[in-house]
Amino acid sequence: MISSQSLSYAYPRTPPLQFPDVDVPQGAVLLLSGPSGSGKSTWLSLVAGLVAPSAGHLQVAGQDMGALSQLAADAWRARHLGFLPQKLHLSSALTVQENLALAYWAAGLPVDSARIAQCLDELGIAALAARKPAQLSGGQAQRVALARSVLHHPQVLLADEPTASLDDEAAADAVSLLEGTAHAHGATLVIATHDRRVEALLQTRLGAKNDATPANILRVQLSKQERLQAVEVSA
Repeated sequence: MISSQSLSYAYPRTPPLQFPDVDVPQGAVLLLSGPSGSGKSTWLSLVAGLVAPSAGHLQVAGQDMGALSQLAADAWRARHLGFLPQKLHLSSALTVQENLALAYWAAGLPVDSARIAQCLDELGIAALAARKPAQLSGGQAQRVALARSVLHHPQVLLADEPTASLDDEAAADAVSLLEGTAHAHGATLVIATHDRRVEALLQTRLGAKNDATPANILRVQLSKQERLQAVEVSA
């Protein structure tokens, strides 16, 4: 589902960032770890098609990411990839229902109100459809953003620091929600984090679900990159 070889990206006037090769099968979980400034957001941006590789090869859901124009990448991303950003990017002027409807506009598709209702119901927040973001708790807002990310049955689901600033109980809920949602949709899940709790939470959840057998979690560890300019991934 995600495959890369000799992948790199060069910001202006800086040495290129070199990324480890990966080969992530469909439905697997990839844990992308490393400290702040190690290149996690840049790697997510490459996978999401927000920037094109400077060198190497990257294929996501059968698509050669280096072959896409920016316009084509925008359309591809809207239809094939779900993203849960650290900053949730919910419009304060719109209701929950209207925020999800925007995802159809971004994909160039007619709004599917039944699908929106289904996603909200699956995540236990159907009663919040008429609320605005200011009326939501942090956990509720995260569920709304996750519902938005799976509207189009994505093949890949990316999450950027989903447990940042959460206590242990809330972090466990967030990881459980992400893994369960990705599993329900048959999506490959990528979690980018510097939170050491995430891997243990995934091991516990996946091990318990699979009769206590070791979880098949793929890991990519990035090291600190000097002079890295962060690229923020947006929904």
